[in-house]
Amino acid sequence: MKLELRNMKLSIENWDKAHELDQLKQEAAKRLNLRKNDIQEIKIIKKSVDARKKDDIRFIYSLAVGLNKEIHGNFVDDKDIFEYRLEKYVEVLSGSESMENRPIIIGSGPAGLFCGLLLAERGYKPLILERGKDVDSRAKDIDVFWQGGIFNEESNVQFGEGGAGTFSDGKLTTRIKDSRCDLILQKFVEAGAPEEIIYINKPHIGTDILKEVVRNLRNRIIGLGGEVKFNAKVTDIIIEQNKCKGVVVNNTENIYSDVVLAALGHSARDTYKMLFDKGVSIAQKAFSIGVRIEHHQSMINEVQQGKFAGSPALGAADYILTYRSETTGRSAYSFCMCPGGAVVAAASEVGMIVTNGMSEYARDMQNANSALVVSISPEDFGSSHPLAGIEYQRTWERKAFEAGGWNYNAPAQLVGDFLAGASSSKYGKIRPSYTPGVKLTDLHLCLPDYVTTTLKEALKNFDRKIKGFARKDALLIGVETRTSAPIRIVRNQNMESENIENLYPIGEGAGYAGGIISAAVDGLKAAESIIGQYKPIK
Repeated sequence: MKLELRNMKLSIENWDKAHELDQLKQEAAKRLNLRKNDIQEIKIIKKSVDARKKDDIRFIYSLAVGLNKEIHGNFVDDKDIFEYRLEKYVEVLSGSESMENRPIIIGSGPAGLFCGLLLAERGYKPLILERGKDVDSRAKDIDVFWQGGIFNEESNVQFGEGGAGTFSDGKLTTRIKDSRCDLILQKFVEAGAPEEIIYINKPHIGTDILKEVVRNLRNRIIGLGGEVKFNAKVTDIIIEQNKCKGVVVNNTENIYSDVVLAALGHSARDTYKMLFDKGVSIAQKAFSIGVRIEHHQSMINEVQQGKFAGSPALGAADYILTYRSETTGRSAYSFCMCPGGAVVAAASEVGMIVTNGMSEYARDMQNANSALVVSISPEDFGSSHPLAGIEYQRTWERKAFEAGGWNYNAPAQLVGDFLAGASSSKYGKIRPSYTPGVKLTDLHLCLPDYVTTTLKEALKNFDRKIKGFARKDALLIGVETRTSAPIRIVRNQNMESENIENLYPIGEGAGYAGGIISAAVDGLKAAESIIGQYKPIK
């Protein structure tokens, strides 16, 4: 007999990492009016933190509890006890059509990797084409750039194995409810991620572990008969009678396929243009732009965790903040908050500045950072052209490059000066984590007025929620423009382009996901669509 017990609590003061399961077993026995020995097994399903009372922070659990067959506790009136039912991923049956050529996947971000992994596991021997380098070579190129060296347009935070998420916090949170999410987390664990990501409320891997996981996923795909090619930029697609027949790689090599899955990143601007020029249906899409804000992580810990600030049991504290401007009517919100992390240079084109946030698994750096962004709609683009959102992004990225000194230093401003409308000239206690460097200036030079107006209101509102959030020496670093894709490649219910057969736009870059997990889910769905139509390749 197996039960699910929800709303199980352990005070952080009594919590013992080494004996967590034993403590939970004891509490479960009490809850079920049983002896501890009556419980055969216990597993954590979900674990979260209740920090509403700063002097009494608790861990909240859902548990799967296995009992001896003859045991029946007196718990029928407990509304938080249920029969445990594990929702399993249901495999799609293979179709009957034959493939002449193996499926091609463009891109090795979360959508591409998990699409490729499922296809490989089911015998379809996919070919993944990645314009950038393998994760280890890519990491070296990024480090050179961050240390003030050469910027590589094909190997950077946006392009390369693992996609943009590889050099972020490795967050695995999502709002979608889908059994595929659990499958993805399990695959991450099998590839080297900590097992806790399966049950903690806000799972993250960190860029240090994520690089290892990405490498292992690639090797798994190869071991199952798939292939991954790096420095293989898709420069054209082959279309005959409104059907995609294959791709052209690096302007020289034609590769034919019955299925082409476009798992692009949200920064593949040249590929977007190529697809548009080939007649693929593309629509404008809203996104958000803004800045990164940096505080000392210790301040965030103190506000969010009270007397338990700095406790190893809790780790570095995070936050989620939202606001709607009374003046502009726009939403402002924190995005991709990176506890104990750094603001990083994330450009993908020469002469532009883009910021992002990154943390390692330990989240033990001095600063906390988060994007503070404002909603942008297609009406702001100034054009009805499907790719107008890209040009809108470029406008502000170029202005940030100019404001930063034309050398990939990021423009920055102290919050106090930003609110006062004055250019910054010296730091306070908080120092920037961004490399290669920062230039203190006025961020009004590289953001539209409606964004700066909204951000000023939001900062004051957020300061009431987190005391010290708008402190004068907190740092704003610009600009954050790649919150999501500025386009959507229109597809039908079968996940196929609405006007080009055999072309499957998937993931965040295609406009159908927002984050590692949702992109990976979209990749799995696309793979299932292919599996359901075709037979495995012999």
